Amino acid sequence: MGLGILLLFLFIALATAMDLIADSRDSADWKPTTDGLRAGRY
Repeated sequence: MGLGILLLFLFIALATAMDLIADSRDSADWKPTTDGLRAGRY
């Protein structure tokens, strides 16, 4: 069990180092809003 968890974390670390993992939130936590509505791109 412990070895499986270690391998999982090593796999995630390797995938991150190879730039295979992206942030799926699309940076939504810092985009500007107008009265609570997200601003347009342009």
